[in-house]
Amino acid sequence: MAGAASVALGTDGQLLAEAAGVKPAKPLDEFGYGDVQLAPGIAQTQFEQTQALLKGLNEDSLLMPFRKRAGLPAPGPEMGGWYDEVPGNLSKDGHGFAPAETFGQWVSALARGYAATGDSETKAKLDRLLALYEPTISEKFYANFRFPAYDYDKMVIALIDAQKFGGHARAFALLDKTTNAALPHLPDKALSRDQQKAWRESRGEKTVVDFTWDEPYTLPENLYLAAQRGAGARYRELAPKYLLDEGWFDPLSEGKNVLPNHHAYSHCNSLSSAMQAYMVGGSEKHLRAAKNAYEMIMTTQSYATGGWGPDENFRVPNTGALYESLSKSNASFETPCGSYAHGKLTRYLLRTTRDGQYGDSMERVFYNTVMGVKPLTAEGQSFYYANFGDSGQKVYYPTKWPCCSGTLPQVAADYRINSYFHDGDGVYVNLYFPSTVKWTAGNGAHVSLTQAGAYPLEGRINVVVRSNKASNFALRLRIPAWAASGAAIRVNGLPVQAPATNGFAAIARKWKDGDHVELNLPLPMRLEAIEAQHPDTVALVRGPLVLFALTEDAPKVTREQLLAAKPMKGQPVWQATTDSGPLLLTPFTEIHEEKYRTYLTVS
Repeated sequence: MAGAASVALGTDGQLLAEAAGVKPAKPLDEFGYGDVQLAPGIAQTQFEQTQALLKGLNEDSLLMPFRKRAGLPAPGPEMGGWYDEVPGNLSKDGHGFAPAETFGQWVSALARGYAATGDSETKAKLDRLLALYEPTISEKFYANFRFPAYDYDKMVIALIDAQKFGGHARAFALLDKTTNAALPHLPDKALSRDQQKAWRESRGEKTVVDFTWDEPYTLPENLYLAAQRGAGARYRELAPKYLLDEGWFDPLSEGKNVLPNHHAYSHCNSLSSAMQAYMVGGSEKHLRAAKNAYEMIMTTQSYATGGWGPDENFRVPNTGALYESLSKSNASFETPCGSYAHGKLTRYLLRTTRDGQYGDSMERVFYNTVMGVKPLTAEGQSFYYANFGDSGQKVYYPTKWPCCSGTLPQVAADYRINSYFHDGDGVYVNLYFPSTVKWTAGNGAHVSLTQAGAYPLEGRINVVVRSNKASNFALRLRIPAWAASGAAIRVNGLPVQAPATNGFAAIARKWKDGDHVELNLPLPMRLEAIEAQHPDTVALVRGPLVLFALTEDAPKVTREQLLAAKPMKGQPVWQATTDSGPLLLTPFTEIHEEKYRTYLTVS
């Protein structure tokens, strides 16, 4: 498969690996942001809302922390919350906690948004922001700073995305200037949080606890990407230095579960660096580390929603810690940030292994967490934590512009590139969003697939092929593990036998304009326990969706009563008959201000 769908990540990474004498397996290719268009729905609404908000942000306010730390005039109103620069880099009630920490993520999201839409207003905003950023680039920004690696990492992805997706001609020059400014204030290797205190002491810098929360161990992913996209060999040389092998990737590669007591989001995010180390350099150790860590997160750290990390930490397995969190924490999952890290990791793993289990996991997290967040507001109100506890409610974080306000626009832009993948043989359909993907086939045919349907509330997905001439390719449809025994496929109304292999059912044929595929997935009701030690504390799951109980009180209910819940006509709501009376249940995306419970104790 060739044409607009080709992506640098697979091709350029392969070339770098071959230059180093290593030849890893060719991963599946991503489609471009502009190759996929989302139809109206939750994903498209979230994308449109976040893009509109970013385009409307005050540019002087966005540049203020950079200007102040560079000693330049800084007109305009403050952003408020985490974003501002305050004297002495202090933080009170969260104000000034992470100056300018989301600037790079917002630039990245604008670049991806422009690639998706071609919107001239988005392009103009992106170019203005970077023109205003250039004169502020200074070592002073990173000196005696709480999160130098964190902010630098965000600027790396901002600038390489601005070049690749936003067509910004000076992006790599700005990246070099930013790197020159940041490097004197970064450690020369990956440091864990425990190691950062001693490093700062050796430099005569602040060592209060939040000055040891920087994340240099997440840098390699974007440094590897910078090298692949042509920013220069220095980034290929820098990237491996920040791989956190000692105490993290080394034991993970050996199957040792060292997740507990690590900061959940940033260490899950670091697994994407391990995947880049494999995809670029062919490091089997880092691939094993990422695969093993993923499995450990799924089996020892995750709620039924797919979310993980209560109070932002991985917990000790088999101790009842997840169960205890239901009554002790309102911060079950760092939602936009965690979803961004999870989406990237599962995308890398799916592309590398071609195993649909990673798409199953990505889908579960998206539908049960980030797609149901309260919208980001222009005043800086941001949804941070999903609460899977005994008395859950959707609320905004009390301080403006926390970290999750940076990742949410990136997640929303990336729904496109998470939906489909391709190789020389055909197309993989990963997410069943109403959408259209377009490409040029090997015979020059202009082909598109358009999905429609009400999935995941309903199990039927319709796919229509449009092509200006007949074309041979394999259409691979992800068959979730929970649906494997009952999935049915029809092509032009006729049933086809396409057993799922590694979670994908392949239909290879000569496709003609107007060919129609119907995929029917059963949506079984099932109960998933919070932990093996507490088998009677369960979530009700239907297909990929957790059904949340719209009650603050614990109902008296049996397993059989939950599994017999019936849909209410015309509503995305199910009703179970319990010993406490009728109980309503609904997906996370349908909850607004109601109190809810994720888990119920069954008799």
